[in-house]
Amino acid sequence: MDARTPNRLPFHRLPVIPVLVAQLVVASLAAAVLWQWRGPVAGYSGLLGGLIAWLPNLYFAHKAFRFAGARAAQAIVRSFYAGEAGKLILTAVLFALTFAGVKPLEALAVFGVFLLTQVVNWFAPLLLKTRLFRP
Repeated sequence: MDARTPNRLPFHRLPVIPVLVAQLVVASLAAAVLWQWRGPVAGYSGLLGGLIAWLPNLYFAHKAFRFAGARAAQAIVRSFYAGEAGKLILTAVLFALTFAGVKPLEALAVFGVFLLTQVVNWFAPLLLKTRLFRP
């Protein structure tokens, strides 16, 4: 390996995988609860809201955490900026596509599950500290 080539981590070894799994579980459970409680429109609206939060986070994790090691410091910073910019753009595009293309739609369910899925990020330090999945 060349000294200028940063070390790349395989996707399944990323430290953020437990957070992504927790987000997907929370979004799925919230959509299932909405489906049972408020009907199918609220259920798939909630699932779309969860996916709008989860897919950009998956993209960010892929971009931001793919490098490791002290020699890759510049590549890590560049990939964090690129990942965050892509995450914001992807979130806006997914919201626009959802509200323009999905009818009928319950906006409250979309935003509610979106926010609930984002709240999982607040508990990321707990998930990363207790490592649910060992490599």
